[in-house]
Amino acid sequence: MCLFNPTMATGSNSLIWFRKGLRIHDNPALEHAAKVSDFLYPVFVIDPHYMEPDVTAFSPGSKRAGLNRIRFLLESLVDLDLSLKRLGSRLLVLKGEPSQVLIRCLKEWSINKLCFEYDTDPYYQALGNQVKSYASAAGIEIFSPVSHTLFNPADIIQKNGGRPPLSYQSFIKLAGEPSWASSPVSNGLSWLPPVGNCSTTEVLSMEELGYHDSEEDERTPFKGGESEALRRLRESLSNKEWVANFEKPKGDPSAFLSPATTVLSPYLKFGCLSSRYFYQCIQGIQRSVKKHTSPPVSLLGQLLWRDFFYTVAFGTPNFDRMKDNRICKQIPWKNDDELLAAWRDGRTGFPWIDAIMVQLHKWGWMHHLARHCVACFLTRGDLFVHWEKGRDVFERLLIDSDWAINNGNWLWLSCSSFFYQYNRIYSPISFGKKYDPNGNYIRHFLPVLKDMPKEYIYEPWTAPLSIQINAKCIIGKDYPKPVVSHDSASKECKQILYEAYELNKKLNGMVSEEDLKNLRRKLEDRNNPESKSKRLKQTRIG
Repeated sequence: MCLFNPTMATGSNSLIWFRKGLRIHDNPALEHAAKVSDFLYPVFVIDPHYMEPDVTAFSPGSKRAGLNRIRFLLESLVDLDLSLKRLGSRLLVLKGEPSQVLIRCLKEWSINKLCFEYDTDPYYQALGNQVKSYASAAGIEIFSPVSHTLFNPADIIQKNGGRPPLSYQSFIKLAGEPSWASSPVSNGLSWLPPVGNCSTTEVLSMEELGYHDSEEDERTPFKGGESEALRRLRESLSNKEWVANFEKPKGDPSAFLSPATTVLSPYLKFGCLSSRYFYQCIQGIQRSVKKHTSPPVSLLGQLLWRDFFYTVAFGTPNFDRMKDNRICKQIPWKNDDELLAAWRDGRTGFPWIDAIMVQLHKWGWMHHLARHCVACFLTRGDLFVHWEKGRDVFERLLIDSDWAINNGNWLWLSCSSFFYQYNRIYSPISFGKKYDPNGNYIRHFLPVLKDMPKEYIYEPWTAPLSIQINAKCIIGKDYPKPVVSHDSASKECKQILYEAYELNKKLNGMVSEEDLKNLRRKLEDRNNPESKSKRLKQTRIG
């Protein structure tokens, strides 16, 4: 435990820079910052890049985040501030470009010790490096422990000869068992001295950031903060049998009133919940039961999946794009803004897909199988739109959006990396129906279809006009017609992927933009002989 003791003071001022890791429990950076310090400055910087309103975005929010995630973050900061106040301190909130703000504070407050949790996200890596560069030159002690993940990705990569393992099983073999112990909870922190010219505030409200309460008819039911994270953890783990028998990818993606999973991912994303503490809690339950599931499908396995994606992302240049990404297949995806907008806004004409996207907009969250369905539909299943476009939508709207995991899952679900069985497609009609034959999920998130008989709820375009009139929903007027025919679209997607895979194989992955352009042209000519004829004619004239 860390109790502030004036007799131990050595004229040392410490600064703990909160970015993620928004918690008191198992926070080694906070624990180290509080040790043998006269004064501790707990700091969070409001980054305009992520927090200030952007009226040009497709949904309310900033350049990078939707309202749900911004609100979740502010709730987490309020909770952290309350926890710090109980320990005799408080959260100092500043605003501006984070690295510049931090460097100014290091100077103003004569900081001797800078502590912050290590972050593998490229954006935070760049910020951290700028601050560390100044601190190092100024002779300031730097402590930046790995505590957002179970393992240090750099250690795993080093064990693998300098390259990240590209399969879950190889990652598990390299990782072994975690060797850390959770850091204790501090039970006393030093009082803050005057903050000088560094203008600090309490945690800002949505209104103070420039957001106005919109006429939202439904908000995310998930509240941010460490207190809520630990409450949810206790609730999830109170049923030992459920924990022992947890098996992903099983679960009901249509269960929205009582989700068929822990919904702890946003708390892990912001570090309101320590993944290491979560891991230890699950281990404790598994030791107390006779039988339990094992990785990769167990609850413990899910935390290991998280670390796997972090490790691959950290060790793969250009992990967040197709071009120049050595582990990503080069595929001639479409850049169709109309199809993308129809998918993004829940207007594809496929109720199961549209309801999921509406839940994403309203809640900032949906079940993992629901995510699989809409990602598959946008990319290799039906629309063949570039996975990077879908990734951007998820990155903005999800409250648990995490750079490594979001990119890793889109690479996986588009069959661009990790998983290559592109013939296995989630049906936008039958998949949801097997979980929710009555269509209650669709009726909730797409009230325009609430009176549609269950026989037609997943395919309303097949309902006779008299049924549509009775249901007060005319297809093509009140609800859109399907943007594609699933059967023919999925068949075409499979054929394109087959040819793209063959091209990648033939060229040993060294596929150029010109190669992709030629393949795209070949496919267009096959689907539209007139365009081929027109191009040949133009070539002769030229």
